[in-house]
Amino acid sequence: MQIIIDSRGTGRCIYDEAIPLIQLGRIKIRRGSHVEPIKGGQWIANMSPVDGPNLGPFAFRSQALSAERRWLEKHWLNST
Repeated sequence: MQIIIDSRGTGRCIYDEAIPLIQLGRIKIRRGSHVEPIKGGQWIANMSPVDGPNLGPFAFRSQALSAERRWLEKHWLNST
């Protein structure tokens, strides 16, 4: 799990239960995407909550979740 902390002491991460974040102080959790089924049994990762694109379609939900995480790590996690 990566936690990016800026010069103001504000942290940013992709939520994971590996670290109990509440122990680090006040937290604010917000949705980064919506992984959703679409017509035909496929899946997309809708990245609009972080001003991103729709990713997919994917045959499996796990593929959409992997693409979601990769996109967040590349385009959101390290942004200021």
